[in-house]
Amino acid sequence: MSDGTSEPGDRDKAHSDEAALSARLQRLGEGLGQARGRAGQPSGDSDGDRATTASGYARGFRLSSELVAGVLVGAGLGWVIDRLLGIAPWGFIVFLLLGFAAGVLNVMRSAGVASGGGLGGNATDGRDT
Repeated sequence: MSDGTSEPGDRDKAHSDEAALSARLQRLGEGLGQARGRAGQPSGDSDGDRATTASGYARGFRLSSELVAGVLVGAGLGWVIDRLLGIAPWGFIVFLLLGFAAGVLNVMRSAGVASGGGLGGNATDGRDT
């Protein structure tokens, strides 16, 4: 029937397809609700989540600034030594690498990966107490 008319059977089939899709949509919504309930996470952002996110950003900014500060201080000292002793570019290169190493060590200490002890790796002064 290509003249645009539909038979009564076609209307019943379209109605049953629509009902089946509605039932599937309802089951999907119920399943999502149960999954969210099991996860224990609300659908919106809460103040606790925002505080945790802000704390993470602050920690990341602190760690990155410590690394950058170590590199900049090392580069600055190397440049000054190059100018005073006339050994360019060796002072800059050596102190830049030392500044990078110091920055990485500071980041590791701040992150809690490395201890804050001296060169021996322990924080005691070597005496038995």
